[in-house]
Order: sequence, then structure tokens, then C-alpha cells
Amino acid sequence: MRCDKLRILLFLAFLYSGAASAQVSVGKGISLTGTLQSDILFPKEDHSIGTDIYKDKVLTNTYLQLGVLSKYVMAGARVEYLDYPLPGFEPDFAGWGLSYLAVTGMYKGLQVTAGDFYEQFGSGFILRLYEDRNLGVDNSLRGGRIAYRSDKGIRLKVLGGKQRRYWKHNNSFVWGGNVEFDLNEWWPKIKDSDTQLTLEGAYVGKKEDDEIIEAPLPGKRLNLPTVVNAFDVRLQYQKSGFNVIAEYATKSADPSSDNYYVYKNGSAALLSGSYSRRGMSILLQAKRSDNMNFRSKRTFNEITTSSFINNLPVFAFQHTYTLAAVYPYATQSAGEWAFQGEFAYNIKKNKWGGGRYGTNLKLGYAHIRSIYKTPEGNAISQLRGTNGDKAAFFNMGDKVFYQDVHITIEKKFTRNFQLNAMYMNQLYNPQSNNENEDIIHSNIFVLEGKVRWAKKWTLRAELQYLLASKYKPFGPELEPLERANQGDWMFALVELSIAPMFMFTFSDMYNVGATGNHYYNIMGTFNYKQLRLQLGYGKTRKGYSCAGGVCRSVPASKGFMTSLNYSF
Repeated sequence: MRCDKLRILLFLAFLYSGAASAQVSVGKGISLTGTLQSDILFPKEDHSIGTDIYKDKVLTNTYLQLGVLSKYVMAGARVEYLDYPLPGFEPDFAGWGLSYLAVTGMYKGLQVTAGDFYEQFGSGFILRLYEDRNLGVDNSLRGGRIAYRSDKGIRLKVLGGKQRRYWKHNNSFVWGGNVEFDLNEWWPKIKDSDTQLTLEGAYVGKKEDDEIIEAPLPGKRLNLPTVVNAFDVRLQYQKSGFNVIAEYATKSADPSSDNYYVYKNGSAALLSGSYSRRGMSILLQAKRSDNMNFRSKRTFNEITTSSFINNLPVFAFQHTYTLAAVYPYATQSAGEWAFQGEFAYNIKKNKWGGGRYGTNLKLGYAHIRSIYKTPEGNAISQLRGTNGDKAAFFNMGDKVFYQDVHITIEKKFTRNFQLNAMYMNQLYNPQSNNENEDIIHSNIFVLEGKVRWAKKWTLRAELQYLLASKYKPFGPELEPLERANQGDWMFALVELSIAPMFMFTFSDMYNVGATGNHYYNIMGTFNYKQLRLQLGYGKTRKGYSCAGGVCRSVPASKGFMTSLNYSF
């Protein structure tokens, strides 16, 4: 190993000492806050699970964020040390330096920001600037933003800047604005009827220089638009336990490597309705998207999670149980129909099925499919330079991307003992993550128990099993073919918590059908005030890490892990 190991350790020591010593008064009415996050892996090669060959003996993702807050001014800065990042992040992710710096002035309803900032308009159809460290996403804008909130229920935002792409900023310029009307303030009758009615409208534009992209005809090139415009309108209605959201967005032609340089407008529509009262809730929603990828850099040599201006919310459940998350879903840029529903009900105590402490039931359903009638009729097969294939708005394609049906029962038997059970039936199309495989059908069974004693001691255990088989990818019906290439999975976990300071966890994920590999993890966690320290040793399987419909490929890894989180 090079002398960089000493450099890493000295840098981490500097960050920790800086954070610890920063808890001093900086003046009347001025407060200083900060967070330190450092995840470190000392990797070991393991050919049985296919780990990479590591050149460095220490890998780390480390972030130090500081903020200063006063009555009229708020400032923040973040230093990142990612020279030798954890496995699975893209090559351009590596580096270190000051990645975020912003100053915001505040006076009454006015806020003015200069520097780096995050923002979201509506559901994110045309703008979502955010950070997700687990995915390696940071698509902040560097520029300026003005936000104003009036007493008449009007909220206005305008912004502009260049988008971050790892340690650089893309050359294109992004600008836009959002206006929100609280109609209750305009119509007293609505306000008196205990109704909330909100209307939003947004615009986002991108200016990007033309590029030399070859057309299908020899000697010809594409004439790429330098300006792309996107519009969004959103209406939200709330009354008592009802909440309804309707949203529609459109984007002008934006040929890029995402859609194989097709000259086709994009669109996205969402309708979501929910109802809740004590002991019961219902959620029903649908989404249709078509060619709605929106980046500040149109050309990429490889798949990347960077430079997204927008984000399409995923209508697949984000499961916390390990085996239920083995096959996660990524939103399809070519287009998709997505449906999701969830029903939750609490059976009251002393009623049939409720027992002494009551019973919680949850039923969930998600179904996502293409918008084209044939497998070939999607953006992947369209020729560059054409207007692309068209699909009627209510057209339902033959290709199933994902389906999830599950039921969860949570039952407390005594004051100190609770048992949870879940069954999940899942269809997963690996081609949604660019893998040329048949659809995988999974039946997943989960049993979780929790016991508390002596007030501070809690023992939790999980048993999970995933039964998998392959299905035909297309056709009038789905027919079982054979076991999926990864076969079945088993998972077991035992966790002991001693509140409020200690937690000890042992888990093992075992591949039954193919390799017979064990992916075990032993972990201990220490919490004291604002400090959280985690130490562990184990293996991680190759797969995908997903959140909000965005996925990162994670390679297999093994080694000693430590995670430090400190806030003040």
C-alpha cells in the first residue's frame, strides 16, 4: 500500500478533532451545527463470492458538514474525502475537497441563496436536486435561488445554476421557477369548510451546447436542440382524512444517450388518493411516464447515476426485510405504467382476532409494466434521429417489469413479546436492470419475533426464506421454466439491544440453490449522546442498492467495517 494510508488516517483524525472542538459559542444569537460521517472498509479478497482485487487496504467515504445559523443568515459547507471510495461507486466518484458551500439570507418571507443548494418541485417530475450517499447521488446546483412566501398564500421560487457531476460541474445551465397557491387564503368558503386546496405550477429549462453525434445516414449528423423546456402542474386536495394529488408534466424533445437520441417529447402523469382514520388507512395511486429522463449532460459513455435534473418516483415498495429487497426495482426511462395500493387496518383489542393488545394488518400491491404493446416497441429499439414510437395514453404493454403482492401481520401477544409475519409474491424482470435473464418469480416468507425484559434489554430475531423460479419473459401467460439462476435464499438474524448504548447483531444470508455461499455479518453498535460507532466483519452479496427508483450496482465484498456518525 502507498503512503496514502497515513494520509487517510491523519485526515480522519483532523475531521474528528475539528468536529469535537467546534462546540464553542460563536456569538450571541449564532449557533454552530455539524455532522461527521465516516464509513470505512478494510477489504479482503474472497474468490468464492467474486470480490474485486483491491489495490488499497483502506476504503472510506467520509463527510464533514458544518452549518452556522443566525436570525438573518444561514451558511453551510461540506468537505468530502472519497479518494478511495467503498466498492461499487463509479470511477469519477473518487476525489476529495470542498463539495458544498452556500450562504442564505433571510428576511421576513424572503430567502436568497448563493452557492450550492438542493430543491424539488412537486413530485420531482421536472426537478429534484438531492443527495443520497448510499447511492452516490449528489446533483446539487451551484448558482442562486430566491424564495418568497407572502401572507396571501403564495410561495414563489426561482433558481439557476450549473449542476454538480462528482468533482466537476456540467457546462449546461439549468434554470426554472415554481409558484404555489394556497387557495384557502383566496376563497374563505374553502377555508371555513376545513378543506386544503393547493395549486402548483413549475417550469425548468436546460441550455446545453450542441454536439457532433452521427446520424444513421453516412456523412450526416444530428441537429441537437440546445434548449429543453419542461413544465409541471400539480393540484392537491385535502379534507378530513382524504388526500388527493393530481400531477402532469411534459418535456420538449431531448435526444440523449438515455433514449438513443430520439426526437420525442416526454410526459409524466400521476394520480394519488389516500384516506386515513384511526385504525385504518388506504392508498391508491397510478403513474404513467414516457421518455421523461432529464439530465444536464446528454452524452455518457457508461451507465451513471449522475446529472439527473429530475426524478420519477417509484411505485414499488421499499422493503426493509433483507430477502424482500433482493430484487429491487429501478424506474424505466423508456416509459412505464405503475400502480400501487396499500390497505392497513388495526383490529382493536378484545375483538375477534385482536386479542388483548390488538392486531395490525397490511396488504400491499404494486404492478409496473411497459406502455408498448410489443417488446420491440420501446425506446431501446428506436433509431437515433427519428421521432420514436408513439403509445396511446391508456395503452398497456405486454412486458411486465415488476409485481409485488404482500401481506403483513403484526401481533403483540404479551406486554413484552411481539411477533410479525409477512408473505410476499414477487415478479421481477432482470432486464429492468440491464441483465439478459428471464422473469424471476419469488415467494418470500418472513417471521420476526421481539422479546423485551428488564426494561432495557430487547432480543429480536428474524427467519426468512425466498423460493425463486424463472418465468417466460413474454407471452400470453407466464409459465414456470426452471429455478432462477441464483436459486433460493435463506436469511437469519439475531439482534440484542441494551438501551440506550449497545446493540449486537449476527446475521447470515445463505444461497441454497446455486453457490451455497454464506454471507454472514457480525456487528456491534455503540451510541452515546450524539455519537454512534458501529464495528463489524462480514460479507456483502453482489446486487443492487436502490432508493426512489434509482439503483447502484454493488459488487460482492468482504472485510472489517466501521462506521462513525457524530453530530452537534
